[in-house]
Amino acid sequence: MGTLRVISGSAKGIRLKTVPGKSTRPITDLVKESLFNILGNEVLDIQILDLFGGTGAVGIEALSRGAAAATFLETNWQAVRIIQQNLEATHLSDKAVVVHQDAFKFLSSPQPESFDLIYIAPPQYKAMWQKAMLLLDQNPKLLSDNGQIIVQINPLEWVDEHYVHFNEFDRRKYGDTLLVFFEKSQPSKDITN
Repeated sequence: MGTLRVISGSAKGIRLKTVPGKSTRPITDLVKESLFNILGNEVLDIQILDLFGGTGAVGIEALSRGAAAATFLETNWQAVRIIQQNLEATHLSDKAVVVHQDAFKFLSSPQPESFDLIYIAPPQYKAMWQKAMLLLDQNPKLLSDNGQIIVQINPLEWVDEHYVHFNEFDRRKYGDTLLVFFEKSQPSKDITN
């Protein structure tokens, strides 16, 4: 694993600290660059929820590229401190909130706002992404109407699931990383004359 850095935007080139050990799932620069090439200008002025914050790399990249705000959730105190240090190093702290809380508890509680992008990259092989998606399906107001959910997992973890409120609309594989994109299901229109 090479050094983690911000690829583009206001914090371009700044190196990010990583969390020691295997409690987080770092994103490679290749995957991160591909992800943000797909998102393009869609990151401008959006609200992001980074459910398993880790190093904060994805949310920080989005903020660097013009996202309005990011909320990072993380249960590991060490990771919380690393995200805060990375936000300070990139001068993006004023656009971010770092919450030391379990992602599932957050998803199960009513929240005052909705998010335009919800990023799910939990620790590997624990079926945590499925639990997060099921909780979001029970609380779909967390995602704005035109928002998207992106799941980052190892392809071996993928299981076809069907959700009431979300449809998969894209899937990209980069080596041992799979990105799966979901959007809100469109309500079926009743066609009557």
